[in-house]
Amino acid sequence: MVKKKFLICLVGLPASGKSTFAKILKAVIEKKYNNLDVKIIDPDIIRLNLTSTKFDYEKEHIIRKENLKKIKNELEKGHIVISDDLNYYSSMRHDLRDIADNLNVDFYSIHIATPIEICLKWNENRGEPIPNMVIQRIHEKFDTFNRYSWDVADAVYDLSQIVDLNALIDDFIETVIVKGFNRNFKHKSLEIKRDFSNLDNENLDRITRIYVGKLLHHSRYLPLKKRIIKLRKNYLKQNKNRTLNEPEISKSFKFYLENNLNIQINEDL
Repeated sequence: MVKKKFLICLVGLPASGKSTFAKILKAVIEKKYNNLDVKIIDPDIIRLNLTSTKFDYEKEHIIRKENLKKIKNELEKGHIVISDDLNYYSSMRHDLRDIADNLNVDFYSIHIATPIEICLKWNENRGEPIPNMVIQRIHEKFDTFNRYSWDVADAVYDLSQIVDLNALIDDFIETVIVKGFNRNFKHKSLEIKRDFSNLDNENLDRITRIYVGKLLHHSRYLPLKKRIIKLRKNYLKQNKNRTLNEPEISKSFKFYLENNLNIQINEDL
């Protein structure tokens, strides 16, 4: 018999089939165990409810925070939770593991490893709701599994090769969740060490990108666009894995641009 509560983290590129997988997984679990409720937490829905737009880079940290809050709340209610998100940074997966560890529930990670060529094709077939260049960018930034002892996928599926998805999911439930086969990681709080570096780099990328966007809204700085973009890339390389808060990043990046461009940037940016 399956345990009352657990958290499943789906990992994969946009248009890889994660949402389809999540819906069938939910249906199979609830059919097999009609006393269990499964909740799918989709950040796209949270994003639309909070911002009324599909994507706003400046608000993504708010979406991420609300996403984790909803997952925690549903687990506390006794529900099984499926995180239908990209979860492509190891720091994202670690945040989910932290929640599972703190609530003493099992954690399972499923890598939907549909090749990027197929993802791009599927995305085009559905009218490209996500620009293909975004999928390419996420693919380039994707943190592979097995870099850390705690970050191991319990299952890896290429959905373009699956004929019977229901049977596949049923097998996963029976072998991994019910019987505990092929578990490469046993969840122990003392074994988990937070990987700050990727989270720090995400913040560095996000804050400097927003800063450049605001800067280029002023006609005065537009002639310097190419140099500013190049300097931003250099700044990211030089400050990779540094732990800085938002004000420190903004101040440091402003100072870096002023020194290298030999200009004075308005204080209101």
